[in-house]
Amino acid sequence: MTGQSIGPHGFAQYLIPLIVFAVIFSLRARRMSQVRLLKLEWLWIVPSIYLVLVVVTFSTKPPSLTGWLAAAIALVVGTGVGWQRGRMTAITVDPDTHKLHQQGSPLAILFLFAIIAIKLLAERGGAAAGFDAGLVTDGALAFGLGMFTTTRIEMYWRGKSLLAAR
Repeated sequence: MTGQSIGPHGFAQYLIPLIVFAVIFSLRARRMSQVRLLKLEWLWIVPSIYLVLVVVTFSTKPPSLTGWLAAAIALVVGTGVGWQRGRMTAITVDPDTHKLHQQGSPLAILFLFAIIAIKLLAERGGAAAGFDAGLVTDGALAFGLGMFTTTRIEMYWRGKSLLAAR
């Protein structure tokens, strides 16, 4: 009996991650578009956790020389993207309580979508195009570190300025 089945490179391999991504992204987009309290003293937590993740990953499996170069370039690009993402986050001061509030921009959400889409395309189609998965991962880790850190630095500076102006 000969029949076609969905193998490791079949349609389901792409469909399931896309469905999971769409659900997670829609939940994240809804949360980002809501106005939330911004606590400046907590902005260091996510970059710190992510830094530990990157250090552990790079020390466990150090990148090649090309991987370090890709990571350095990705860190610089991630820093620029993070700065723009931080600038797109609306920060306001409540006139009564003098507390800061933040609201993610739809453009910031699209930024995240584009970044994840590029990473997924590079990983999925990378082998066929000659990409090294380790190189993509090293670059993605460094990119994320630059983006998360710089986003929060920009938000911190802007939040401090808004509070000082009150």
